[in-house]
Amino acid sequence: MSDATTAPKSGGIAVERLRSIIERIERLEEERRALAGDIKDIYAEAKSAGFDPKVIRQLISLRKKEPAEVEEQETLLDLYRRALGM
Repeated sequence: MSDATTAPKSGGIAVERLRSIIERIERLEEERRALAGDIKDIYAEAKSAGFDPKVIRQLISLRKKEPAEVEEQETLLDLYRRALGM
């Protein structure tokens, strides 16, 4: 297999390199769609088990954040709630 510098070119473009990149992206997009379907199925499973998918999404979002950021958001949320009499 030839590299991008010796591959056939069309209009100055290394055709095989371009094709390889596009095919890799297409495969990853397909994998992403499959994973999204799997995640959707898990949320449906959680809902059928009596869990609230919206709350689960919030928990997942919180787990991605740094503890200090979560604490700051919770503090602001509490402040805003009190300001609105909630």
